[in-house]
Amino acid sequence: MINVNSSMARTKPFEEHPFQYEDWFQRNKFAYESELQAISSQLPERRDGVEIGVGSGRFAAPLGIKIGVEPAGNMSKIARTRGIEVIEGVAEALPFHDFHFDFVLMVTTICFLDDVEVALKEAYRVIKQNGSLIIGFVDKNSSLGKLYLKHKNESVFYELATFYSVDEVVCYLKNAGFSDFCFSQTIFQDLKEIGGIEPIKEGYGEGSFVVISAIKSTD
Repeated sequence: MINVNSSMARTKPFEEHPFQYEDWFQRNKFAYESELQAISSQLPERRDGVEIGVGSGRFAAPLGIKIGVEPAGNMSKIARTRGIEVIEGVAEALPFHDFHFDFVLMVTTICFLDDVEVALKEAYRVIKQNGSLIIGFVDKNSSLGKLYLKHKNESVFYELATFYSVDEVVCYLKNAGFSDFCFSQTIFQDLKEIGGIEPIKEGYGEGSFVVISAIKSTD
């Protein structure tokens, strides 16, 4: 069962500070572009997908994803101005039929889920056979992840976030039924030191931002 109070608490910062959220992308343009490229490298050629936790559409719009799920109304308004069809909802109870999409994308969403296991099983449910789930997130064991953890109580967004390591996310994905994992990573410097788009490397363990793609190979 979804904890409504917890969901509202995690959504509240995005509801109340949408422009502060947007400002991060303006101030960290190259980090944002690096994350976009890392995600794009993992997206399947078939573009019938949905972003869960679409936020203001910062990722869905440039990646050509037309549908998003988002619980924060003020974020949804911004996403709609970017051409995204936003459906109000949460990852733990997706408003779609089984086998609906070729892929599901989550970018940093996993940090704000009330129930990771339920959310990933929901993603599995709505993905077509041999479709994929792509998750982008900050690895808690990375330099940036450790910095965010150290200062999480100072951030209106990350105060209630839960950070995960790559191994923890992989474990959740396996438990949900996913397999055939592929990893890419970027952001190898402190955000203040980035002066251009960061390289994209296979694997994980060096970059702070990691993208995992996993396949729904069995029913």
